[in-house]
Parts: sequence; structure tokens; C-alpha cells
Amino acid sequence: MRRGLWIAAGCLSAVMMCIVVTGCSPPRSDHPVIGAKNFTEQVVLGEFLAQEIEAHSKLKVERRFYLAGSYICQQALVAGRIDAYVEYTGTALTAILKQPLDRDPLRTLATVRGLYATRYGVEVGAPLGFENTFAMVIRGEDARRLQLTKLSQAAAYSPQWRLGVGYEFEQRPDGLPGLSAAYGLKFAAAPRTMDLGLLYRALNAHQVDMIAANSTDGPIEALGLTVLEDDLHYFPPYQAVPLVRTEALKRWPEIGVALEALAGRITAEDMRGMNEAVDGEHRDPAEVVREFRGRKGL
Repeated sequence: MRRGLWIAAGCLSAVMMCIVVTGCSPPRSDHPVIGAKNFTEQVVLGEFLAQEIEAHSKLKVERRFYLAGSYICQQALVAGRIDAYVEYTGTALTAILKQPLDRDPLRTLATVRGLYATRYGVEVGAPLGFENTFAMVIRGEDARRLQLTKLSQAAAYSPQWRLGVGYEFEQRPDGLPGLSAAYGLKFAAAPRTMDLGLLYRALNAHQVDMIAANSTDGPIEALGLTVLEDDLHYFPPYQAVPLVRTEALKRWPEIGVALEALAGRITAEDMRGMNEAVDGEHRDPAEVVREFRGRKGL
């Protein structure tokens, strides 16, 4: 999944690593520090952790967002420069822990939990309730007209469809070749390959009929599109889970209370709406999170 691409940015040079790490001074002794990677969804999730901790305690939480990917967040976590951040199980399993891909969500979560605890002294909290993985998306009007909800149902119609994909999805092992084989998908023409930002525009303009997107992209909800269920479980699991230093949990038990309150409370639809509020409506992430927490009684 493309979340792993952020790791490559952190590995480009040892010099960049030194700059980032030395720029992240150790957290103060009297409050926890929450980190986040450098894209919208991560900042929103970082705000969730921070606001929940502050709501369940008298602690003042320091935000250290926009860290350059999983590798940098991992190094900061192990070094004690941040105390927690949200990761995705598939990324944690393959990119951080260097384990073989496993498409079983429960087994993946168990492996990630065990290895983080033994290797790094880090606890993996309960999933927040959604995954951010690849998603095959069609227009809502087509889904309703054809009564499509599952990807396996699309094989009967795909020979008349045009497919739009990003450059990476067409080639990667868990991308188009394996997906087409698993579901028997055949399309009217070769896939149209384009920048990810253009996929939704092309789908909305009827230039393509299905696109390979991310399951929590804001435009899915904003444009009334439909994500077809991956009912054969082709895509690996990428559940959003909080990673927290065990030492921080012992020092501030309120963090554990906050994580319990968030367990299973955020759906993919919720995440799409919040991503769209920040990216599409240009709202402040902290305000978006406060509003969501108020609606959910958090």
C-alpha cells in the first residue's frame, strides 16, 4: 500500500535522518508527545489521540506532526522523542517489522502486537475501526443501477468498462495484475494511467468507469461514489492502530484510557468525511476532530 512510500522518503539519506531526529528534542518530563506523518489523515488521527488524552486527563499534550513518514515516526518512537502515533497494520508488518505479507487481519494484528512489544517496548492499541487500503471505486449511480456492492459482482460488467489507475497500482504485486486474476476482471481497453489526483475527475467526467483509489479518500463521499467491497479479501489489511511506548503508558495511564475510548469509533466513511473537510473545505484539522468527537459523544 502506498502508505509505505513515506518510508522511502525517510530513507533517502542518512543526513536527512539526522536532521529530523536531532530536530525532535526529547519530550518534556511532564507531558506526553503525539506524533503524526505528513499527510492529512495522519494529522487528523494525531489530533484524535491528543484530544482524547486531554479529555480524559489533566495532561497537556504536545503535538509533533508532519514527520516524514513511517520510518521517521518509528525512530522517534523508539528514541522516546514521541510517545505515540497511528500506524497501519500492513505497513507496520512489512515495512517496519520486515515480515511477509499476510492477508488475514487478525493474524496480522497479532503478529504486529507481539513483535512491537518484544522488539521495541511498544504496545499496539485496539484498531480505531477503519482501514486505509486500496479501493475499487465506481460512480454511485452505476452502483445503484446495476445493484453492485461487491467487487466479485463487477466481473460481469467490467468488459464494458474503462479502468483508471495510478502509476504504482498497475505494477505492484498487490495491485492490478493480481486483482484482475483474483476476480476475473477484464476491461474494454488497457487501463488509463494517470496521476492519483486526476482519477476522481476522470471518473466523474465518465472518462473511466472504475478507478483504483484509497479507501479513505475524501472525494468518495463528496462525489457520492461507491467503494466495491473486496469480498475475496485480495487487498492486505491496513487497519489503523495506535502505537504507544509501554513506558509512556506506565507513566501516564490516562493514555490507555483515551485509547480505549477511541477503539472502533472511526469508520472509513467517517475518515473520508474528515479528510474531505480538511482537504476539500480547507478546515482546521483540530476543529474537524473536535466537531466529530462532539457528535460521537467522545
